[in-house]
Amino acid sequence: MAQPHAQPHPAPQPFALDPGLQRWCAELRALAARRLRPLAEAGEPGRVNRPLLAALGAPGDDGEPGLLAQVFPAAGPVSALTLCLLRESLARECTEAETALALQGLGAYPVVQAGTSGQRERWLPEVRAGRAVAAFALTEPEAGSDAAALRLAAEPDGGPGPRRWRLTGEKKWISNAPEADFVTVFARTTPVADSRGAGARGVTAFLVPADRPGLTGEPLTMLSPHPIGTLRFDGVPVTAADVLGEVDGGFRTAMATLNLFRPSVGAFAVGMAQAALDAALDHAGRREAFGGPLADLQSVAHTLAETATRVEAARLLVYAAASAYDAGAPDVARRAAMAKLLATETAQAAVDAAVQIHGARALEAGHLLEHLYREVRAPRIYEGATEVQRSIIARELYRR
Repeated sequence: MAQPHAQPHPAPQPFALDPGLQRWCAELRALAARRLRPLAEAGEPGRVNRPLLAALGAPGDDGEPGLLAQVFPAAGPVSALTLCLLRESLARECTEAETALALQGLGAYPVVQAGTSGQRERWLPEVRAGRAVAAFALTEPEAGSDAAALRLAAEPDGGPGPRRWRLTGEKKWISNAPEADFVTVFARTTPVADSRGAGARGVTAFLVPADRPGLTGEPLTMLSPHPIGTLRFDGVPVTAADVLGEVDGGFRTAMATLNLFRPSVGAFAVGMAQAALDAALDHAGRREAFGGPLADLQSVAHTLAETATRVEAARLLVYAAASAYDAGAPDVARRAAMAKLLATETAQAAVDAAVQIHGARALEAGHLLEHLYREVRAPRIYEGATEVQRSIIARELYRR
């Protein structure tokens, strides 16, 4: 499949994608429906689907890089707009493929942005090929959106040679856990009590292979069907060679990854919203009720019009946030928060409206909307809940 543009940072026209990007998105949707959806349907809910990951990593029929290689281009970090278009396009046809691709990005982008050459050489080729599964372990049972409240302890482990620590504690609601092959773990190297207001500044990011002694976990059964679980650290050994970035600088590493991925969470939501809207339009145009198609009823027509308007607004805000990130704009945090906020809330409303228009049939197991109804809820919580996004936006408004 041809890549969207030769340059590393494709940019949209002011209010629309150029024809080349539109064709690329159509090709992505066709690929998802033809090759990826059958693999997703054959997988087990709540488990890592390795055949699907291998397909995401496989080169295209025309020899072009695979989709994961486009998330991790050899030339440097991915364009935020490219990431958004990938996620939106895949989500319209196969949410499982979209989520598998996104989780590889979230788990491994700290390695791209802050890893050593050795860490990159060891793991990124395996991630690109869909052979190594990555996880991003930030959330804890008592620390979700408040990253400064992290309690997973990195306790100094004295002795000769490089600096060493032992990780002790628990991470919970971690995507791809416990099946990931390596985990980006955020742990507290400076206890809050040791440094007034240490908070997030006392957190360090570590790259931890899954075979380290003392690292265990278990899957969780969740509303959303993608793999998610708990990780337990019982004195897991790590050294300076496992640090991503700087000691006590892990919060910056986490935020650098989240600022890239937050607009693309919005793109995922837009893809689901568009799929729901397409289904509602098709059903309302064919379903006869009260002497004519449902679409002739003003209440249904107005719901469709309102939904379409909100989906388009969310899409434009996502593209604007991604373009701002690619341009190095100073207000990326505000734009990314706005994009995630509007898109995820819009997607929830769009799926709910589509279910209402379809009626009981949309609640049958296996129906597209039943699937979307389960998938659409989680993005309003992960990578910063809706309320956190509003707080970020308000803080940035006052900063300006």
